[in-house]
Amino acid sequence: MSDSARKRPPALTNAKGPPAYTVQGHIWIEGTEGTFLGVGRITLLVRIKEFGSITRAAKSLKMSYRKAWELVESMNRQSPTPLVTACAGGKNGGGATLTGAGEKAIETFRKLDSEFKRFREREGRRVGGTGKR
Repeated sequence: MSDSARKRPPALTNAKGPPAYTVQGHIWIEGTEGTFLGVGRITLLVRIKEFGSITRAAKSLKMSYRKAWELVESMNRQSPTPLVTACAGGKNGGGATLTGAGEKAIETFRKLDSEFKRFREREGRRVGGTGKR
């Protein structure tokens, strides 16, 4: 058997027609406390940037403020520099701002996720499916 034949698994076939398999998975970045960045955390950061508020970002995601705050605190603790800065409420209300590190985290994660998507599609084709879903 040639080396190339050993490296590639045989195409998986569906007896009723063309292959119908996909390769699935999600990417996330682990940190000292477990998950540092993942799709949900990136979505939260994007919404904080959009709304300028953790409260409004949480509501837009149907998430409790407490959960959103815990996620922000976890990301900030695990990052060399904070991703989000928050101002306490009061007469004029509070707010939250994405830092440069937060912007960079979104950009970096999106690139990584895009590369992972291409990997899933390629490997899906390799095992006999379309690789898309």
